[in-house]
Amino acid sequence: MTATMSEQILNLGIPAGSLQEATAELFRKAGYNIKFSSRSYRPEIDDPEIKCLQIRAQEMARYVEQGVLDAGITGHDWIVETEADVVEICELMFSKVSRRPVRWVLCVPEDSAVQSVADLEGKRIATEAVGLTKAYLEKHGVTAKVEFSWGATEVKPPELADAIVEVTETGSSLRANHLRIVDEVLESTTRFIANKQAVEDPWKKQKLDNIALMLRSCLAAEGKVGIMMNVRRDDLEEVLKQLPALQTPTVSSLSDHEWVAINTIVDESVVRTMVPQLKAAGARGIIEYAINKIID
Repeated sequence: MTATMSEQILNLGIPAGSLQEATAELFRKAGYNIKFSSRSYRPEIDDPEIKCLQIRAQEMARYVEQGVLDAGITGHDWIVETEADVVEICELMFSKVSRRPVRWVLCVPEDSAVQSVADLEGKRIATEAVGLTKAYLEKHGVTAKVEFSWGATEVKPPELADAIVEVTETGSSLRANHLRIVDEVLESTTRFIANKQAVEDPWKKQKLDNIALMLRSCLAAEGKVGIMMNVRRDDLEEVLKQLPALQTPTVSSLSDHEWVAINTIVDESVVRTMVPQLKAAGARGIIEYAINKIID
């Protein structure tokens, strides 16, 4: 018997660990409230058509590929590491502390004689991303012993390893442990991925597309604000020159035909310098307002 829409369920993986809070906050902005419990790995979500399961990002792609989960949030690095055959619905440019990509880097102690990957021939490398590291070494024609690291990888050189391959956003932990970056192994961003069979199901595909649309609209709105103002028609050209608009500003007629209203979206960082320039150019009744989502 064919399930009705109310009986349809999308099994969604939420990353446990460092990405958990950033993921939950993004979903909240998109209109999905996720509640976590210290006693359960099944977070509650205010959408009866979605069931959540917390899984470490390192394992997410494997479970999505196997169909245990219909979809999930994980890093591109772990998709590559596990060689999972999944569908990438969209890229989501966020991580645990920033909106920048993370980097997997090859590092050695500051006083190491190693200057390039070639100098690691026959050496020991510690990393959590064994597959990534082996593929990187193979690409460069270097043979080295790659050992899986269970954590605290930064403290292993030089006693326990000659080098490490570690993930970093800011580089602060590497510097604190007196490590020097030799090369970048991989740049990674967060991805919304799905099982191949799931995207062949029309209902699930539509549900996935809807979630992706809302998540991306929130990321697109970050750092943006709306600006509204009234302008005399005689000053319109000069005012428009001051607007570094995301799109062409909307210009609307007012009941007083000598005036128009302008509505546009700008980077929040430019408002403090732009508003005085707008006022000087003739804009009046300037209003700044928050932008939660931008949908093209």
